[in-house]
Amino acid sequence: MSKPEIAQKAPYIENLEPGVYAWCACGKSSKQPYCDGSHKGSEFSPVIEKLTEAKKVAWCGCKQTSGKPYCDGTHRNL
Repeated sequence: MSKPEIAQKAPYIENLEPGVYAWCACGKSSKQPYCDGSHKGSEFSPVIEKLTEAKKVAWCGCKQTSGKPYCDGTHRNL
């Protein structure tokens, strides 16, 4: 399995409203941290996350987290 590209070595922290979000897992999207379809033709696919309430989210930016789609601090070791 290929490794995803590192989009940035820090999380994307956002205050979000309830809704459905597609987190980019390949690291190639130009709309980070969200999927823009750049994964097509690869083994990657976005992680779909449904928020039922407004909250602050730390999306993983390095794409190496073990808690996809959320940051777990893995970027500190890259």
